[in-house]
Amino acid sequence: MTFTLAIVGRPNVGKSTLFNRLVGKRLALVDNQPGVTRDLREGDARLGELRFTVIDTAGLEDATDDSLPGRMRRLTERAVEMADACLFLIDARAGVLPTDEIFADILRKKNAHVILAANKAEGSAGEAGMIEAWGLGLGEPIALSAEHGEGMGDLAAALVPVAEATADRPTGEAETDVDVEDGQPRVPTREKPLQVAVIGRPNAGKSTLINALIGEERLLTGPEAGITRDSISLAFDWDGTPTRIFDTAGMRKRAKVQEKLEKLSVADGLRAVKFAEVVVVLLDAAIPFEQQDLRIADLAEREGRAVVVAVNKWDVEPEKQQKLKHLRNGFETLLPQLRGAPLVTISAKTGRGLDRLHAAVVRAHEVWNRRIPTAKLNDWLAEMVAQHPPPAPSGRRIKLRYMTQVKTRPPGFVVMCSNPEKLPESYTRYLVNGLRDDFDMPGTPIRLHMRSQADKNPYKNKTKSTPSRLRKHLGKGRADS
Repeated sequence: MTFTLAIVGRPNVGKSTLFNRLVGKRLALVDNQPGVTRDLREGDARLGELRFTVIDTAGLEDATDDSLPGRMRRLTERAVEMADACLFLIDARAGVLPTDEIFADILRKKNAHVILAANKAEGSAGEAGMIEAWGLGLGEPIALSAEHGEGMGDLAAALVPVAEATADRPTGEAETDVDVEDGQPRVPTREKPLQVAVIGRPNAGKSTLINALIGEERLLTGPEAGITRDSISLAFDWDGTPTRIFDTAGMRKRAKVQEKLEKLSVADGLRAVKFAEVVVVLLDAAIPFEQQDLRIADLAEREGRAVVVAVNKWDVEPEKQQKLKHLRNGFETLLPQLRGAPLVTISAKTGRGLDRLHAAVVRAHEVWNRRIPTAKLNDWLAEMVAQHPPPAPSGRRIKLRYMTQVKTRPPGFVVMCSNPEKLPESYTRYLVNGLRDDFDMPGTPIRLHMRSQADKNPYKNKTKSTPSRLRKHLGKGRADS
């Protein structure tokens, strides 16, 4: 990327809509109500021949205290200082408001290169707002319609001087999705970092944890539950491991999720899980292990992702040993498909246990990518069958003939057998648990499929030939005719 552009403005002027158009994807949540965006979201933008990084910011509020709007404003001001250029967006239909004039003065002091644009300028409804925009003293305003894509050429022309001024800067790296069907072992690199998603209930400390990992206050945090709405991805070096980490919105019980915006936030979090390779399920040590935590972990398992359970706020837990034993027993009893998943106690506030979390994530990723030789699998299968033979429905024993691994991420196996439809689910679980124990694959999802081996008898499905006595009779009848 050649430069960084921050989009700022009052709430509900269309910043996230413009962000989505520039990146070519619906990454940022968009809704009619103001104040949807709270954190800084980065994306790789493309506008004509220009390639740059665009930052979507929270709406500028006239608040400077420690309230939620005040903290959002400080985060936005920090993005303005980081960026090479700032796109100040106003609503052409609403015109210039007193708040716009205040923020225009702030932007002139914060950033040397400010571009003024009036969004929602399509048709005649925005003409008056375009004229008023000249009074902000930021030069000629650009008429835009982020919803319909109008004015993108004028915006590209305004960004050309910024691109030329930063042309000698080394380019960055684009976000890379994970091909989970590729069976080759993968080592995280800067081009393809380790993808980690942090999920959990509201107020478990997900944003605080990520801020502690990256070493800066990048995500908005506070005592209020449900601050995070968008799924924000950040790239950083985690103790030598190139990593891209996703912060997600807190997931409450489905019955409690009524508002449209919260539904959008949860859906965005589910999308982040699909992008991830390792999912960190974050628990609050002060709250007992509940069904919602199990559902969240089960979601990651069903998506085929490696799972690490992290218990946050451990520094204020009074009965540590008793609570840890209770959590381990509850997790393995209620979610046996993830038996042996790493459980790490941490404190995002103090930084305690973050090194153990890194080791657990790297270990889970290695197991998730593991491939077992076919010869070892078949020797193991013979031993498992000898110890506990499969059932014999209708007096005919089911034969397990051959086993092989067909994929990784997560590990997937196929067993060729006779009458696979008659093999009970309990026997499949017996084999899966054996794979976990004997090949050291704790916690990772394992896919085991039973398939019927094709019968090599060429006459099995053919109709019987006509008896010789009948052939003679038919031949005699044809001769008499």
